[in-house]
Amino acid sequence: MVRSIKNPKKAKRKNKGSKKGDGSSSSAIPSMPAKVWQPGVDKLEEGEELQCDPSAYNSLHAFHIGWPCLSFDIVRDTLGLVRTEFPHTVYFVAGTQAEKAAWNSLGIFKVSNISGKKREPVPAKPADEDSNMDSEDSDSDEDNDDEEAGGSGAPVLQLRKVAHEGCVNRIRAMTQNPHICASWADTGHVQVWDFSSHLNALAESEADVSQGASSVFNQAPLVKFGHKDEGFALDWSPLVPGRLLSGDCKNYIHLWEPTSGSTWNVDTTPYIGHTSSVEDLQWSPTEPDVFASCSVDGNIAIWDIRLGKSPATSFKAHDADVNVISWNRLASCMLASGSDDGTFSIRDLRLLKEGDSVVAHFEYHKHPITSIEWSPHEASTLAVSSSDNQLTIWDLSLENDEEEEAEFKAKTKEQVNAPKDLPPQLLFVHQGQKDLKELHWHAQIPGMLVSTAADGYNILMPSNIQTTLPSEL
Repeated sequence: MVRSIKNPKKAKRKNKGSKKGDGSSSSAIPSMPAKVWQPGVDKLEEGEELQCDPSAYNSLHAFHIGWPCLSFDIVRDTLGLVRTEFPHTVYFVAGTQAEKAAWNSLGIFKVSNISGKKREPVPAKPADEDSNMDSEDSDSDEDNDDEEAGGSGAPVLQLRKVAHEGCVNRIRAMTQNPHICASWADTGHVQVWDFSSHLNALAESEADVSQGASSVFNQAPLVKFGHKDEGFALDWSPLVPGRLLSGDCKNYIHLWEPTSGSTWNVDTTPYIGHTSSVEDLQWSPTEPDVFASCSVDGNIAIWDIRLGKSPATSFKAHDADVNVISWNRLASCMLASGSDDGTFSIRDLRLLKEGDSVVAHFEYHKHPITSIEWSPHEASTLAVSSSDNQLTIWDLSLENDEEEEAEFKAKTKEQVNAPKDLPPQLLFVHQGQKDLKELHWHAQIPGMLVSTAADGYNILMPSNIQTTLPSEL
């Protein structure tokens, strides 16, 4: 399992839109490339560099908060359950991977003025040669499409920091009470925090320029629990507020039960069912006492906390370490898993008793899978990140349709030369980040993804990700 960020370096401020502080944001996008580059097929010659096609995105922005972050989470807010109009505002929590342990912190931050455009999947007429994505460019002086774009210029980043002992391996915000967050430290401690004061301060701030944290707050956690070793697995229950799981590299899983809004009882007797490090944990989206775990031992285990400290069932999932899992909250029978060998699989848990529960298996990525997550809006869509520096989006409902492909080519008047072995379920490939570590969909902004890597964050909304929204919205 490749976990740590290689040679962490503090990001340097490059964007003129950020006037002070450690964080900065940018939405500058290079010009359109001369030819399409196929990841995993084409090689870059000396002196060549990749440039993205801005027409592939409804929105694309980049920012950083200083030191790179191995993990982050999107904080649910009160700005609307389903938001489709630009500009957007998003709240985050994250934990740093600093060069020295004492330099680490937890970041609580708001990114506002996230601009973008709405587009039809197939344009009604060829785009004007002079049209571009100036609204995406933080260095542009003018934008002729402000109404369509819903704002222009760079996103505004506002950041607050809380001191943290050691690097942060993983961080998660509670769904029901998003100001409550749990963090996994490389010191072997799991801590729960109350960030309500920081989130309230960010919500009340109306600054129109990016602001980094000039000072670091010293705040005590609500609770701190020491595992036998460090770990990465961490998940809040979506059904029972405050119920938490944490798993470590010694193969121990501990259950946290809330005793009040700010106190927890941590069961010191661990759940044991793996022979190696527990890499990820996921609560069932429909059964409050059931969770899944994955491990370096190549297995996935399903547990029921009412049945004791051993798994209800366990099965070989991959030939290498199972790094990440994601339980589909819209189709609760589906569990996705990503491996160290670059493969990822989809299982129908209803078929476990029959033996082979794999309904889809992909070998597109050639390097370890670092993150996998089902879309909160489309049951058949999931996103995957890999150490090959690709973030891919997949729609499992898609199949090859030669007639539809020919019709699309005719409408766009373009020659589409996709590799023959490209999976038809592959919707989108995003690149440009180095050492990708984690991604999340935004539960309240359909089609928005956020990813973290050694060189910072990307916020992206691919133009071909079509989300079905309720008719009354």
